[in-house]
Amino acid sequence: MLVLFETSAGYAIFKLLDESKLSQIEDLYQEFNTPEGASSVVKLKNFIKFEDTTEALAATTAAIEGKLSKTLKKALKKYVCKDVQDQLLVGDAKLGSAIKEKFDLQCVSNSNVQELMRCIRSQMDSLLTGLPKKEMTAMALGLAHSLSRYKLKFSPDKIDTMIVQAQCLLDDLDKELNNYVMRCREWYGWHFPELGKIITDNTLFVKIVKLIGTRDNASKTDLSDILPEDLEEKVKEAAEISMGTEISEDDIMNIQNLCDEIISITEYRTHLTDYLKARMMAMAPNLTVLIGEHIGARLIAHAGSLMNLAKHPASTIQIFGAEKALFRALKTKKDTPKYGLIYHANLVGQCSTRNKGKMARMLAAKAALATRVDAFGDDVSFELGAEHKVKLENKLRLLEEGNLRRISGTGKAKAKFEKYHSKSEVFQYPVAGDSTLGKKPIKREHSPEEDGQVSSKKIKLEDGAEDVKPKKKVKSETEDAVDGNDQLDNGTAVPEKKKKKKKKSLDVSQAEAEVTAEVEEAQEQPEEPKSEKKKKKKRQSQVEEE
Repeated sequence: MLVLFETSAGYAIFKLLDESKLSQIEDLYQEFNTPEGASSVVKLKNFIKFEDTTEALAATTAAIEGKLSKTLKKALKKYVCKDVQDQLLVGDAKLGSAIKEKFDLQCVSNSNVQELMRCIRSQMDSLLTGLPKKEMTAMALGLAHSLSRYKLKFSPDKIDTMIVQAQCLLDDLDKELNNYVMRCREWYGWHFPELGKIITDNTLFVKIVKLIGTRDNASKTDLSDILPEDLEEKVKEAAEISMGTEISEDDIMNIQNLCDEIISITEYRTHLTDYLKARMMAMAPNLTVLIGEHIGARLIAHAGSLMNLAKHPASTIQIFGAEKALFRALKTKKDTPKYGLIYHANLVGQCSTRNKGKMARMLAAKAALATRVDAFGDDVSFELGAEHKVKLENKLRLLEEGNLRRISGTGKAKAKFEKYHSKSEVFQYPVAGDSTLGKKPIKREHSPEEDGQVSSKKIKLEDGAEDVKPKKKVKSETEDAVDGNDQLDNGTAVPEKKKKKKKKSLDVSQAEAEVTAEVEEAQEQPEEPKSEKKKKKKRQSQVEEE
């Protein structure tokens, strides 16, 4: 029974002297405690040495993939197939199946064989005669370096670890910059609090503090290089009337040192952003064009590598970064999140609230395709990403315009659309209400003393007709007519209750017709003589005095 043993220097073929030792695997390690004991169990039959590192790398990569290398095929044909062997002990099961298919040899690979391989490896220096230990170590080191380069595809631009580290460092720098700027604003605010309200930009604020130092120097300092004229005047005016406390030279020196640190970190952050963009365009150009370098780098960092990100489906990429919300929603049986890190992409940010979920789903699908092209494709170009981005922009335009067209159809759709927009109602004071011009004069109520004088005045109409008083007379005549009809034929008076019932029983239409007829008759009658008019006026004045 032969044993195929793989080393970094070549292939070794051992012969198992006592096959019964393979069944007694529990005590096998005791036999290999000494070189003499190992020689009593196995004996080296042949050793096929690699000529150089390239051949060793080809043999190793073939063994990893479960294939036969040229060197191994020659060795098996030359040393194994000549002797008719029942079984061949192999450490790798995939390699054993490949040998069986090629040479029709029965290969054994189980836990007992693995233990035998470990024991042979422990006494490899004594079993492999003619190969010094120093050369064996050099061969192992060279093969390890070559294999590492091969796994990295021989391209330093494809190292996604650099992108992951750069993006993590960028996030850390943002946090530190926020803390430093907040500390600088609070520290310098004790001396010059008005500056923080005038200058809202953090970088400008730090540069101004670095230039002017204490507020007493603000009027002497030229800030035209970093500020426009109006802001410069405001800063100098505020410095003259500032309510802040006085500080010493040591205090302002430490504040200016902090400003130097903030400025240097800001400049380094700018360089790091450019570096990240260049790396992303070299490694994942389609993903970068589609969703941007920062979002793409965060997705790669979250997945671990570009290869791992390419293995994820679009539904997983859509909710990357929202795992807590997803599991909480599944636990409480509520709606699952629609987006995670992809929410910060430009295409999702341009959508209205109701279309963000749709756009995140479409963008995640296109990002999954772009990632697979970047990870497994040979051609390094961003045509696919640019094409998908144009399609998504057109789809976004159709979605937004479709909502606007749909609201003009029904009131229900319009109400749904208005739900996402705030209404502003502005009421203006009616200025025309303050003017009294053009209004009809209101008659003033007269006192009893003035009633006699007012009654003596005559009111004439423009067309020569008399006042509206005949209408009152018509009304009184109609009332007299009603009172006259209230008497029965025999001359007896009707009780008051019956009078009221009769009045209620009259139809409104009949009453209006009678009134209009009497008014027409009154207008047709000739004018009354002056004596009768005087009598009527006297009678009215007496009634008013009573």
